[in-house]
Amino acid sequence: MGRRILFLALPLAALLAACSGGPVRRISQPAASIQQLTVQADGSWSVDLRLQNYSSIPMRFDAVTLELTVGGQPAGTLQHRPDLEIGPETADVIAVAMEPAANARMLLADALAAGRRVDYGFEGSIEAAPADKGAARTWKVKRSSALSPAPGLPGVLR
Repeated sequence: MGRRILFLALPLAALLAACSGGPVRRISQPAASIQQLTVQADGSWSVDLRLQNYSSIPMRFDAVTLELTVGGQPAGTLQHRPDLEIGPETADVIAVAMEPAANARMLLADALAAGRRVDYGFEGSIEAAPADKGAARTWKVKRSSALSPAPGLPGVLR
């Protein structure tokens, strides 16, 4: 009888010990992409920037600084302090206003008039920290993709 209890108790104790650690706190590099770019009547741009949290815990996004290029032309800096908490393995969108460089403004206006897509890219940093505690860390980000005119929405690219 004693051996049978010992035989059953050891695997049960090992299973309980394995469960005692709680959920894993994995912190992963965040990402960003442009979800939508809207050309305003005054020529300025409103950029809907999608911030992606790949961590297994909620993260607080404190600052975003990205050097944007459109069609290979420097467009300016996307800079924002969102002070935004994003849940684990999810994303949120922030609107960032910017005054584009003249060459990039003309290039984008031409692409919109012709109804064609335009390549974009950015390089910069995202400052983020665990939402519950801890100091912020600066993550380097780089992305290249393309935006196309949104049908029926003048001045909007997605």
